[in-house]
Amino acid sequence: MSERCVLCHVAGRVQGVFFRGSAQEEARRLGLRGYARNLPDGRVRILACGDDRSLAVFREWVAVGPQGARVDSVDWQEGVDEEPPAGFQVR
Repeated sequence: MSERCVLCHVAGRVQGVFFRGSAQEEARRLGLRGYARNLPDGRVRILACGDDRSLAVFREWVAVGPQGARVDSVDWQEGVDEEPPAGFQVR
């Protein structure tokens, strides 16, 4: 299976609700590489790289987020040419 990367920006109540840490747990469970980081405008930026099946499951998770979060929108970019770190990091 080939690896591909997607990038998203998640808007809503996504900072201060353990969104990045929960994304890291879910990504690691799925065997994805990448990162999640807060942006100054209140959104969370996520780079996720892995196989199609794992990315599809992760996309479903991101659309809901962890308990306490409220996801208003997720903007996805396919075919991202960004080198992911080893593992999945919270930045």
